[in-house]
Amino acid sequence: MVAFIKLESAEDLKTFMNMAWNCEDDVGVHTTDGKIADAKSVLGLMALDYSKPVQVVTENSKFIESLEKWRV
Repeated sequence: MVAFIKLESAEDLKTFMNMAWNCEDDVGVHTTDGKIADAKSVLGLMALDYSKPVQVVTENSKFIESLEKWRV
């Protein structure tokens, strides 16, 4: 399952990361320029550019539904 989201602040990123840590499945984040990070990795997420929407990939439908406030 895939969702495109736009994180606007450091607080959004922190909230997203905490949600990913609590997800039992893997969660990946893909940028438009081809970079990929594990959403449960602080360093991985900090290395990405959030000026554009990112693609979130996971098999967990409840996690995808929980991203509604950031969907684009």
